[in-house]
Amino acid sequence: MTPARKRARTYDSAKIRAAVLAQFGNVREGVRALSEEQLARPARLGDWSVRELATHITMSLDVVSRHLDLAAPAAKELGLLEWPFGTASRSGKIADGTRALAAAHPDLDALYAGVGARITDHLATAPDDRLLGVPAGAMTLADYLVTRTVELVVHTDDLNRAAGTDIPLDRQALAACTRLLADAIAVKAPGASTEVRIPPYAVVQCVEGPRHTRGTPPNVVETDPLTWIRLATGRTEWKAALDEAKVSASGERADLGGLLPLMG
Repeated sequence: MTPARKRARTYDSAKIRAAVLAQFGNVREGVRALSEEQLARPARLGDWSVRELATHITMSLDVVSRHLDLAAPAAKELGLLEWPFGTASRSGKIADGTRALAAAHPDLDALYAGVGARITDHLATAPDDRLLGVPAGAMTLADYLVTRTVELVVHTDDLNRAAGTDIPLDRQALAACTRLLADAIAVKAPGASTEVRIPPYAVVQCVEGPRHTRGTPPNVVETDPLTWIRLATGRTEWKAALDEAKVSASGERADLGGLLPLMG
């Protein structure tokens, strides 16, 4: 099964737009309160500092504004369920751009204010079907905004763990991020022998094998949203999550270690 044949989950556009703006606002408030000592800490993402991580979060939204200011591509190139699998190939350029932006904008609050104002203005009028020529490939605005919930939630969690903060996660943003990454494993390992449960947001079936239709599935994986997101993005290893009882896995086809992470 290819991503193109996988029936995509639908998302409420108004809720996604609100979630993106809400989570960006949460991060801005959290970053505003960081001390210089916290900003200088390692982000545990390559050689980035917390300051560079905080800077990178602004890039994840400003890319929307920048591409809305450009002419729309001629045709859609990438579907939502294809997006998670192409992120690793762009990591080098992303790191270089982040360092350059951090050096050029030492005033983080001013940077966040500008990015927030631009994205708010753009989302007030831009239609869902507007195509964006983003680096991953031309996508609709509606689809690309769902990917922004992944960027914002993942990096908010990174920031909290690196800086010792407790920036809240918007519920709609967390739900969309969890669901997209749950659907991604069903694309990567199509099948119906294993049920992955991430309450309260997602349940998907994956992995080749006998299809289960009634009663308790013989192969079940269950975890919480943040643990799933960390597994899917390589922040947590499968074995470590099992050892720490962050995930339960029962059945001979419930070992997802060879399928994770989904994103680089």
